[in-house]
Amino acid sequence: MLTLLHVSDLHFGPPFVPAVAEALLRAAHELAPDLVVASGDFTQRAKLEQFRAARAFLDRLPPAPRILVPGNHDIPLYRLFERLFHPYDLYREHIAPELDVAVRLDGAVIVAINTTSPLRAITNGRVRASQLDWCAQELRAAPAGAARIVVAHHHFAPAPDYEGGEVMPHAKEALDRFTALRVDMILGGHLHRAYVGNSLDVYPGKDREHGIIIVQAGTATSRRGRAREREKNSFNLIRFGDEVVRITHYIFFDDANGFAPVSRHIFPRTGRQILSGPPDAEA
Repeated sequence: MLTLLHVSDLHFGPPFVPAVAEALLRAAHELAPDLVVASGDFTQRAKLEQFRAARAFLDRLPPAPRILVPGNHDIPLYRLFERLFHPYDLYREHIAPELDVAVRLDGAVIVAINTTSPLRAITNGRVRASQLDWCAQELRAAPAGAARIVVAHHHFAPAPDYEGGEVMPHAKEALDRFTALRVDMILGGHLHRAYVGNSLDVYPGKDREHGIIIVQAGTATSRRGRAREREKNSFNLIRFGDEVVRITHYIFFDDANGFAPVSRHIFPRTGRQILSGPPDAEA
């Protein structure tokens, strides 16, 4: 069993909510994940003090391996010289030196790609052909039976019930490549609302039988929740078993001063198109 804690869109700065962040830290230590994934937008305006605060928060998370990718808010917006010539300097110094990273754990290969585009997009992202080639190289080397996971800030598949979730250019081509590589799951953020589903919900693709589990995280610690998670905070806990993947979605409740599970989702692992046994059986 591999357990992942998936958070996104911390937005250190004016929208950040300290009490929610403390509750998130308590929940993270109680859940004791094997891996922490943070899918971008650590800051609100890519300022030095915001990066320092985000770094201090990350250092308080459980001592597990980290997968970190930048979001569009982690790039200077109005400081044009920095945006044009040094867009990632503060991110590299305080969050992570790598922008694209591959991590191998026992039973899993995770590739995280930087989908920000300082020169071409302010809000929406971009995925480059060279990144997809690199993902293919890393994922083809995965051992048989290993979970194959892709992480990016921007989404490849929109939530079916949410208008305004424009995907990146060439997102469908990327989904087709990931499907051919038998990717189990794509993790992302950016939308400020959670969505758990399957790529086939929104794009039938070239392969109509092998969809990819899509897991979008809401904003974990800011006031910037949108759509049905307006002014709400959430994160996801993901457990990979041999046969199934279980995803539990947590939301913060003021009256409990903490996060609580509100929904659970069960999917068969890639290559196992149907669930065998009762859905509440342990993996």
